[in-house]
Amino acid sequence: MRETIKNFPSQFSYAPEVIRGEKLGTYAHAVVAGMGGSGLSARLLKAWKPELSLSIHQDYNLPIISNEYNGKTLIIASSYSGNTEEVIDVFTKAIEKQIPVAVIATGGALVELAEKYQTPLILLPRTGIQPRSARGYSFMALLKMLGKNDECTEAANLAQVLDAMRFEEQGRMLASWLSEAVPIIYSSRRNHAIAYNWKISFNETGKIPAFCNSLPELNHNEMAGFDARQLVGRFRFVLLRDSEDNERIQKRMEALESLYQKRGLQVQRLDIQGSSRLLRIFSTLTIADWAAYHTAQRYGFDPENIPIVEEFKKLI
Repeated sequence: MRETIKNFPSQFSYAPEVIRGEKLGTYAHAVVAGMGGSGLSARLLKAWKPELSLSIHQDYNLPIISNEYNGKTLIIASSYSGNTEEVIDVFTKAIEKQIPVAVIATGGALVELAEKYQTPLILLPRTGIQPRSARGYSFMALLKMLGKNDECTEAANLAQVLDAMRFEEQGRMLASWLSEAVPIIYSSRRNHAIAYNWKISFNETGKIPAFCNSLPELNHNEMAGFDARQLVGRFRFVLLRDSEDNERIQKRMEALESLYQKRGLQVQRLDIQGSSRLLRIFSTLTIADWAAYHTAQRYGFDPENIPIVEEFKKLI
């Protein structure tokens, strides 16, 4: 896992090719069907380019498509392994309903279905890393499938400008601060995909409970729950502060920090930094990866594998 984090920026040098790309039409809307790590890239793309008409489906069955986009929607079935049953279900139902569908995967049943029905397909590199660690590959593949060639070029620059090792010590210190604690990650709504990725990293890599929420909504409900001081001793709060956020959101975050500290809650601010929106997103995620990795090391867990997920799959 350490080498995977260290080498993560190289994923953006990946230049995906669309097999049967000539079958891709022009669509007004796209839906990414992807679970777990395979759905993270779509969330991050929306955080980077919120103007895109793109939605995310994380369930069985077909997504609900509004009349506005009826006949104008592409479903992208994304599964790193190619064997995610929810995504396979979406693919087969799209074929049945004759809804345009494309596939992003490394192999598995989903690639076999793409070959059977001759749908557009991007084959991700088979590197053996976990899906959550392959979000760079998935991000590039999704951009390519959507026909965003200029954005592909911009994202590819991260292979040169994103320095993963620069953030390891910061992640290590954060893991130390979070020792014996449960992290709660807060961000603006605009950056919720970043906070959610932090949560996933702590869950899957760090093997600890973690939660996230966003402002301003949490100011209307969640924060009221932390007056129960006898229950909240294990929680520690990481505030992802962004100077590009709305000024009112920044003021709310400062006020929230003050209120929590007055109640004896431990809070740490982390400034989102970088010369571009895309670099800010992935630099912040790299800090989370290191923090989660060193959390796993601290507790003696394997940061790579997720045995409880494999056990669960056997039960169903």
